[in-house]
Amino acid sequence: MKFRNHKMAPAELQLAPMLDVVFQLLIFFIVTFEFHRSEMDLKVSVPKAQEGADTKRARGEIIVNVRDSGEVVVEGQAMTQAQLGEKLSAIAKLHGRDQPVRLRGDETTDFQKIVTVVDICQKAGIWNISFATQRPAR
Repeated sequence: MKFRNHKMAPAELQLAPMLDVVFQLLIFFIVTFEFHRSEMDLKVSVPKAQEGADTKRARGEIIVNVRDSGEVVVEGQAMTQAQLGEKLSAIAKLHGRDQPVRLRGDETTDFQKIVTVVDICQKAGIWNISFATQRPAR
């Protein structure tokens, strides 16, 4: 048997489709990061705990920020207690009692303000409430 020496042309690497994919991924991650960051109120410094929770969020979780002044902020909008109650009641009707809510209270906030927000959540029919903490700096 004789094998012919066939020289194959080198495969051409097309850069245009590869660049399209890279730019699509870049845009996806930038947009996702911006949405995630917009829900975290930077004016809230959550309390520190040795077993501080990770920032992983449950699917569909609502983040309620309570600033040190007692102002309640949800999705970047300041709300009164009545507005918060209406919003949470509407969400509870759609998703039921298992709707997760993460409460991010500033470490200097009066505890009564946090309890008031928890009470509003319970009146709205939401019982799945967690508190955000962070690990202390080492």
